[in-house]
Amino acid sequence: MKPTAAMAAALVVACASTVFATFACSQDAVGVERLSGTLAKIKEKGSITLGYRDASIPFSYLSPQRKPIGYSIDICLAVVDAIKADLGNDDIAVKYFPVNPQTRIPLVVSGTVDLECGSTTNNTERQREVAFSPILFVSGTKVMVKRGAPFKSYRDLRGKSVAVVEGTTNETAVKAIDAKEALGIKLVQFRDHDQAFAALESGKVAAWAGDDALLYALAAESAHPREFAVLPEYLSYDPYGIMFRKNDPAFAELVKRTFERLAESRELARIYEQWFQRKLPSGRTLGLAMSPQLTSIFESLGQPTE
Repeated sequence: MKPTAAMAAALVVACASTVFATFACSQDAVGVERLSGTLAKIKEKGSITLGYRDASIPFSYLSPQRKPIGYSIDICLAVVDAIKADLGNDDIAVKYFPVNPQTRIPLVVSGTVDLECGSTTNNTERQREVAFSPILFVSGTKVMVKRGAPFKSYRDLRGKSVAVVEGTTNETAVKAIDAKEALGIKLVQFRDHDQAFAALESGKVAAWAGDDALLYALAAESAHPREFAVLPEYLSYDPYGIMFRKNDPAFAELVKRTFERLAESRELARIYEQWFQRKLPSGRTLGLAMSPQLTSIFESLGQPTE
Protein backbone atom coordinates (compact mmCIF):
# COMPACT_ATOMS: atom_id res chain seq x y z
CA MET A 1 0.00 0.00 0.00
CA LYS A 2 1.33 3.42 -0.96
CA PRO A 3 1.78 5.61 2.10
CA THR A 4 -0.34 8.76 2.28
CA ALA A 5 0.87 12.13 3.56
CA ALA A 6 -1.07 11.58 6.77
CA MET A 7 0.57 8.20 7.30
CA ALA A 8 3.99 9.72 6.64
CA ALA A 9 3.34 12.49 9.14
CA ALA A 10 2.19 9.95 11.70
CA LEU A 11 5.36 7.95 11.12
CA VAL A 12 7.52 11.05 11.68
CA VAL A 13 5.68 11.83 14.91
CA ALA A 14 6.07 8.24 16.10
CA CYS A 15 9.77 8.23 15.31
CA ALA A 16 10.23 11.60 16.98
CA SER A 17 8.38 10.32 20.05
CA THR A 18 10.61 7.28 20.17
CA VAL A 19 13.74 9.39 19.88
CA PHE A 20 12.46 11.81 22.54
CA ALA A 21 11.54 8.94 24.86
CA THR A 22 14.98 7.41 24.40
CA PHE A 23 16.61 10.80 25.04
CA ALA A 24 14.40 11.36 28.08
CA CYS A 25 15.26 7.94 29.48
CA SER A 26 18.91 8.68 28.89
CA GLN A 27 18.55 12.00 30.68
CA ASP A 28 16.71 10.30 33.56
CA ALA A 29 19.50 7.76 33.83
CA VAL A 30 22.06 10.56 34.01
CA GLY A 31 19.96 12.28 36.67
CA VAL A 32 19.68 9.11 38.74
CA GLU A 33 23.41 8.56 38.43
CA ARG A 34 24.13 12.16 39.44
CA LEU A 35 21.88 11.81 42.46
CA SER A 36 23.40 8.64 43.77
CA GLY A 37 24.61 8.40 47.35
CA THR A 38 23.85 11.11 49.86
CA LEU A 39 22.11 13.48 47.44
CA ALA A 40 19.73 10.72 46.35
CA LYS A 41 19.04 9.86 50.00
CA ILE A 42 18.27 13.49 50.85
CA LYS A 43 16.02 13.92 47.81
CA GLU A 44 14.08 10.75 48.60
CA LYS A 45 13.58 11.54 52.29
CA GLY A 46 13.14 15.29 51.87
CA SER A 47 15.47 15.87 54.81
CA ILE A 48 19.11 15.98 55.85
CA THR A 49 20.50 14.98 59.25
CA LEU A 50 23.28 16.99 60.88
CA GLY A 51 25.30 15.48 63.69
CA TYR A 52 26.04 17.95 66.48
CA ARG A 53 28.03 18.05 69.72
CA ASP A 54 26.52 19.36 72.95
CA ALA A 55 29.67 20.91 74.44
CA SER A 56 32.25 21.68 71.72
CA ILE A 57 32.23 25.44 72.20
CA PRO A 58 32.29 27.40 69.88
CA PHE A 59 32.18 24.79 67.12
CA SER A 60 29.05 22.85 67.96
CA TYR A 61 27.05 23.10 71.18
CA LEU A 62 23.61 23.72 72.60
CA SER A 63 22.22 27.19 73.21
CA PRO A 64 20.21 27.91 76.37
CA GLN A 65 17.16 27.05 74.25
CA ARG A 66 18.76 23.62 73.55
CA LYS A 67 19.28 24.45 69.86
CA PRO A 68 22.52 23.35 68.13
CA ILE A 69 24.65 26.41 67.34
CA GLY A 70 28.28 27.18 66.54
CA TYR A 71 30.95 27.74 63.91
CA SER A 72 30.74 24.24 62.44
CA ILE A 73 26.94 24.31 62.51
CA ASP A 74 26.86 27.55 60.48
CA ILE A 75 29.20 26.08 57.87
CA CYS A 76 27.10 22.92 57.68
CA LEU A 77 23.97 25.04 57.16
CA ALA A 78 25.72 26.76 54.25
CA VAL A 79 26.29 23.29 52.74
CA VAL A 80 22.59 22.54 53.31
CA ASP A 81 21.69 25.69 51.34
CA ALA A 82 23.89 24.45 48.48
CA ILE A 83 22.15 21.06 48.59
CA LYS A 84 18.73 22.72 48.41
CA ALA A 85 19.84 24.73 45.39
CA ASP A 86 21.36 21.68 43.72
CA LEU A 87 18.19 19.64 44.21
CA GLY A 88 15.88 22.56 43.45
CA ASN A 89 14.01 22.06 46.72
CA ASP A 90 13.92 24.78 49.38
CA ASP A 91 11.69 22.63 51.59
CA ILE A 92 14.33 20.08 52.58
CA ALA A 93 14.02 19.68 56.35
CA VAL A 94 17.07 19.94 58.61
CA LYS A 95 17.17 17.37 61.40
CA TYR A 96 19.72 17.22 64.21
CA PHE A 97 21.21 14.14 65.83
CA PRO A 98 23.56 14.20 68.87
CA VAL A 99 27.00 12.63 68.47
CA ASN A 100 30.06 12.26 70.68
CA PRO A 101 33.66 11.17 70.04
CA GLN A 102 32.73 7.49 70.40
CA THR A 103 29.65 7.52 68.13
CA ARG A 104 30.36 10.17 65.49
CA ILE A 105 32.17 7.99 62.94
CA PRO A 106 29.83 4.96 63.21
CA LEU A 107 26.79 7.26 62.83
CA VAL A 108 28.22 8.77 59.64
CA VAL A 109 29.19 5.37 58.22
CA SER A 110 25.75 3.89 58.96
CA GLY A 111 23.93 6.77 57.27
CA THR A 112 22.21 7.97 60.45
CA VAL A 113 24.07 11.30 60.10
CA ASP A 114 24.71 12.93 56.71
CA LEU A 115 27.06 15.70 57.87
CA GLU A 116 28.94 15.62 61.18
CA CYS A 117 29.22 19.23 62.30
CA GLY A 118 31.54 19.21 65.29
CA SER A 119 35.24 19.48 66.12
CA THR A 120 36.64 16.41 64.40
CA THR A 121 40.25 16.07 63.34
CA ASN A 122 40.90 14.94 59.77
CA ASN A 123 43.63 12.29 59.87
CA THR A 124 44.71 9.28 57.83
CA GLU A 125 43.20 6.74 60.19
CA ARG A 126 39.75 8.31 60.01
CA GLN A 127 39.96 8.74 56.24
CA ARG A 128 39.79 4.95 55.97
CA GLU A 129 36.19 5.14 57.22
CA VAL A 130 34.83 8.57 56.29
CA ALA A 131 35.41 11.53 53.98
CA PHE A 132 36.19 15.10 55.06
CA SER A 133 35.45 18.60 53.86
CA PRO A 134 38.26 21.09 53.31
CA ILE A 135 39.87 22.18 56.58
CA LEU A 136 37.76 24.63 58.58
CA PHE A 137 40.03 25.06 61.62
CA VAL A 138 43.58 24.28 62.70
CA SER A 139 43.95 23.18 66.30
CA GLY A 140 46.34 21.10 68.35
CA THR A 141 46.49 19.22 71.64
CA LYS A 142 47.48 21.28 74.66
CA VAL A 143 47.10 20.78 78.40
CA MET A 144 45.02 22.93 80.74
CA VAL A 145 45.65 23.11 84.50
CA LYS A 146 44.43 25.14 87.44
CA ARG A 147 46.16 28.51 87.60
CA GLY A 148 48.71 28.48 90.40
CA ALA A 149 49.38 24.74 90.09
CA PRO A 150 53.10 23.86 89.92
CA PHE A 151 52.97 22.85 86.23
CA LYS A 152 54.84 24.83 83.58
CA SER A 153 55.13 22.03 81.03
CA TYR A 154 53.43 18.73 80.28
CA ARG A 155 56.61 17.10 81.61
CA ASP A 156 55.72 18.39 85.07
CA LEU A 157 52.68 16.08 85.00
CA ARG A 158 54.85 13.03 85.65
CA GLY A 159 52.77 10.51 87.61
CA LYS A 160 49.72 12.83 87.64
CA SER A 161 46.16 12.17 86.48
CA VAL A 162 45.21 13.77 83.15
CA ALA A 163 41.69 13.89 81.74
CA VAL A 164 41.09 13.04 78.09
CA VAL A 165 37.95 12.48 76.06
CA GLU A 166 37.75 8.89 74.89
CA GLY A 167 38.17 8.36 71.15
CA THR A 168 39.93 11.67 70.45
CA THR A 169 43.28 12.50 68.90
CA ASN A 170 44.12 14.14 72.23
CA GLU A 171 44.02 10.74 73.95
CA THR A 172 46.32 9.34 71.25
CA ALA A 173 48.73 12.29 71.59
CA VAL A 174 49.05 11.98 75.37
CA LYS A 175 49.59 8.22 75.14
CA ALA A 176 52.34 8.75 72.54
CA ILE A 177 54.12 11.41 74.62
CA ASP A 178 53.79 9.32 77.78
CA ALA A 179 55.22 6.23 76.06
CA LYS A 180 58.08 8.21 74.51
CA GLU A 181 59.11 10.04 77.67
CA ALA A 182 58.02 7.48 80.31
CA LEU A 183 56.11 10.07 82.33
CA GLY A 184 53.80 7.61 84.05
CA ILE A 185 50.76 9.79 83.33
CA LYS A 186 47.49 8.34 84.60
CA LEU A 187 44.88 8.84 81.88
CA VAL A 188 41.30 9.33 83.04
CA GLN A 189 38.79 8.97 80.20
CA PHE A 190 35.53 10.89 79.88
CA ARG A 191 32.66 10.80 77.40
CA ASP A 192 32.83 14.45 76.34
CA HIS A 193 34.47 17.82 76.91
CA ASP A 194 32.11 19.11 79.58
CA GLN A 195 32.78 16.06 81.76
CA ALA A 196 36.57 16.38 81.36
CA PHE A 197 36.42 20.07 82.24
CA ALA A 198 34.24 19.38 85.27
CA ALA A 199 36.82 16.85 86.50
CA LEU A 200 39.58 19.47 86.26
CA GLU A 201 37.39 22.14 87.83
CA SER A 202 36.57 19.92 90.80
CA GLY A 203 40.16 18.77 91.29
CA LYS A 204 39.54 15.13 90.37
CA VAL A 205 42.36 15.37 87.83
CA ALA A 206 45.49 17.52 87.70
CA ALA A 207 45.07 18.49 84.05
CA TRP A 208 42.93 18.12 80.96
CA ALA A 209 44.46 17.45 77.54
CA GLY A 210 42.31 18.70 74.68
CA ASP A 211 42.29 20.80 71.52
CA ASP A 212 43.54 24.27 72.39
CA ALA A 213 40.49 26.16 71.08
CA LEU A 214 38.15 23.96 73.11
CA LEU A 215 40.23 24.44 76.26
CA TYR A 216 40.12 28.22 75.91
CA ALA A 217 36.41 28.17 75.10
CA LEU A 218 35.34 25.96 78.02
CA ALA A 219 37.39 28.07 80.41
CA ALA A 220 35.97 31.31 79.00
CA GLU A 221 32.41 30.04 79.36
CA SER A 222 32.95 28.81 82.94
CA ALA A 223 31.94 30.65 86.08
CA HIS A 224 35.59 31.43 86.94
CA PRO A 225 37.61 31.70 83.69
CA ARG A 226 40.68 33.19 85.38
CA GLU A 227 41.19 30.03 87.44
CA PHE A 228 42.60 28.11 84.47
CA ALA A 229 45.81 28.23 82.43
CA VAL A 230 46.81 26.45 79.22
CA LEU A 231 50.39 25.17 79.03
CA PRO A 232 52.36 26.39 75.98
CA GLU A 233 53.48 23.18 74.25
CA TYR A 234 51.56 21.53 71.43
CA LEU A 235 51.38 17.75 71.67
CA SER A 236 49.75 17.28 68.25
CA TYR A 237 48.52 19.06 65.11
CA ASP A 238 44.78 18.71 64.49
CA PRO A 239 43.08 20.11 61.36
CA TYR A 240 39.27 19.99 61.65
CA GLY A 241 36.83 19.05 58.91
CA ILE A 242 33.17 18.15 58.44
CA MET A 243 32.66 14.41 58.07
CA PHE A 244 30.43 12.66 55.54
CA ARG A 245 30.26 9.25 53.90
CA LYS A 246 33.09 7.93 51.74
CA ASN A 247 32.95 7.03 48.04
CA ASP A 248 30.40 9.72 47.20
CA PRO A 249 32.17 11.95 44.63
CA ALA A 250 29.10 14.05 43.74
CA PHE A 251 28.49 14.97 47.36
CA ALA A 252 32.20 15.56 48.03
CA GLU A 253 32.32 17.91 45.05
CA LEU A 254 29.28 19.84 46.30
CA VAL A 255 30.89 20.26 49.75
CA LYS A 256 34.15 21.43 48.17
CA ARG A 257 32.34 23.91 45.89
CA THR A 258 30.50 25.31 48.90
CA PHE A 259 33.73 25.91 50.80
CA GLU A 260 35.27 27.59 47.75
CA ARG A 261 32.23 29.85 47.32
CA LEU A 262 32.30 30.79 51.03
CA ALA A 263 36.02 31.53 50.80
CA GLU A 264 35.73 33.63 47.64
CA SER A 265 33.01 35.78 49.22
CA ARG A 266 34.91 36.01 52.52
CA GLU A 267 31.94 34.37 54.21
CA LEU A 268 34.20 31.76 55.81
CA ALA A 269 36.21 34.54 57.43
CA ARG A 270 33.01 36.29 58.53
CA ILE A 271 31.69 33.10 60.17
CA TYR A 272 35.05 32.62 61.90
CA GLU A 273 35.00 36.19 63.20
CA GLN A 274 31.45 35.75 64.49
CA TRP A 275 32.33 32.77 66.68
CA PHE A 276 35.94 33.44 67.68
CA GLN A 277 36.26 37.22 67.87
CA ARG A 278 32.80 38.60 68.61
CA LYS A 279 30.59 38.01 71.61
CA LEU A 280 29.15 34.53 71.98
CA PRO A 281 25.47 34.12 72.90
CA SER A 282 26.64 33.96 76.54
CA GLY A 283 28.12 37.45 76.24
CA ARG A 284 31.71 36.15 76.57
CA THR A 285 34.36 36.70 73.88
CA LEU A 286 37.12 34.20 73.04
CA GLY A 287 39.29 36.72 71.21
CA LEU A 288 41.06 34.09 69.08
CA ALA A 289 42.50 35.60 65.90
CA MET A 290 42.65 33.41 62.82
CA SER A 291 45.97 31.56 62.69
CA PRO A 292 48.37 32.08 59.75
CA GLN A 293 47.86 28.41 58.86
CA LEU A 294 44.08 28.75 58.60
CA THR A 295 44.40 32.02 56.67
CA SER A 296 46.60 30.24 54.12
CA ILE A 297 44.09 27.39 53.86
CA PHE A 298 41.20 29.79 53.23
CA GLU A 299 43.27 31.65 50.63
CA SER A 300 44.01 28.36 48.86
CA LEU A 301 40.23 27.88 48.64
CA GLY A 302 39.84 31.26 46.95
CA GLN A 303 39.67 33.84 49.73
CA PRO A 304 41.08 37.12 48.40
CA THR A 305 44.41 38.12 49.90
CA GLU A 306 44.48 41.40 51.77
